[in-house]
Amino acid sequence: MTIESHPLAGILFDRDGTLVVDVPYNGDPSAVRPMPTARAAVTLARERGLRLGVVSNQSGIGRGLLDRERVDRVNTRVDELLGPFDVWRICPHTERDGCRCRKPAPGLVLDAARALGTAPERLAVIGDIGADVAAAEATGARAVLVPTPATRPEEIQAAPEVAADLLTAVTRLVDRAVVAR
Repeated sequence: MTIESHPLAGILFDRDGTLVVDVPYNGDPSAVRPMPTARAAVTLARERGLRLGVVSNQSGIGRGLLDRERVDRVNTRVDELLGPFDVWRICPHTERDGCRCRKPAPGLVLDAARALGTAPERLAVIGDIGADVAAAEATGARAVLVPTPATRPEEIQAAPEVAADLLTAVTRLVDRAVVAR
């Protein structure tokens, strides 16, 4: 059975560069700005009955540049602007920590799927870099890359699916999927 034949139960979004403009190590809720088409994309997904979550690497915590409380305040602002999301999962580690959660490792996606009560194969992951795609692929979730200036050309070439913007990504997913109810 291909992943497209599984009913789509939800979408997991990367936060920075996907849902909101990437402000490196942002701990300031007033600096949160939705990406173009983010509101429309999230609204469409909700209207189709999908569960929604956010999976985000936040190495600023591990680097000592942020604390969890500041990250949570930024996430609360994202919820106010675009949410509420059904699940939030963040990785506070740096690349050197070797954790199971930091994308491209599958931990964030697996934990979010568990919290949503669904198999990862019934989820899509939308992000702006190769690590987002790799985390999705490692779990059997569908992966869609929405490139930004931070996306490397080789990440675009390697992605199983690329969309010009977030609304296009969500529209494609819901238009071709059987949505789980």
